[in-house]
Amino acid sequence: MNEPIPVVREVDHGTARLLPDVDADRAWLLTVDGAPQSYVDLDDPAHLEFEYVQRLAHVLDCAAGPGEPLDVLHLGGGALTLPRYVAATRPGSRQEVAEADRGLLAMVAEHLPLPADSGVVVRGEDARAVVGATAPGSLDVLVADVFGGSRVPAHLTSVEYARAAARCLRPEGIYAANLADGAPFAFLRSQLATFAAVFADLALVAEPAVLRGRRFGNVLLLASHTPLDTAALARRCASDAFPARVEQGAEVRRRAGRAQPVTDAGAVASPQPPDGAFGIG
Repeated sequence: MNEPIPVVREVDHGTARLLPDVDADRAWLLTVDGAPQSYVDLDDPAHLEFEYVQRLAHVLDCAAGPGEPLDVLHLGGGALTLPRYVAATRPGSRQEVAEADRGLLAMVAEHLPLPADSGVVVRGEDARAVVGATAPGSLDVLVADVFGGSRVPAHLTSVEYARAAARCLRPEGIYAANLADGAPFAFLRSQLATFAAVFADLALVAEPAVLRGRRFGNVLLLASHTPLDTAALARRCASDAFPARVEQGAEVRRRAGRAQPVTDAGAVASPQPPDGAFGIG
């Protein structure tokens, strides 16, 4: 049998590469302009390679009873790792994906097709436009994992955007965003202030070294209209190979400090990561 070979293609927003995993027959790493975007094992969609994706999966695992279907909107598609995970672990879930890079979607559909019965609808549209068109109170979870290059786009950081996202969620629904920042956390603080202006409860999930400002890295921001029950999530995150910490309540308010909510008029993208922060060798 022929060994899988890398696939390289110019997509809408850069150069995408699908790199085969030499240790798994049908597993692939997707990168765009050298930055890792997704890892997919077609034979085992419950296998999650990236630590932050594992934490997002924990959020989804804790959003309802085991195996219960969820209504989920994913902002940012990549190779559709999390939609595949939800489809495998929660059959019958209704999922929608918004990914603005249609060239990337075509590449993924060609080489890493979704199962026919996945229940996932993929839309080649801007994430904020899809949020604006989503029916009020229709979602259990809204996952935002959108990066232009290695930065969260400015139009997904404002209080106007946060209100639109909040409108989509059911009363106990969860907003979960993958952010990236490092000390002194000006961007993260602004996001805490922005989402605190809209949601009743916030939580953060990240490795302790990131939260202490020792290195730049991924931070999950969780938000809900009702108090987040983070006990089970904290246990799952603490037991990972790379343990993460969950902050909530007073810790989050203290971390936000005196930061003010960001509006569309003043919104900026997240900071450029330092060289090598998310790259591959």
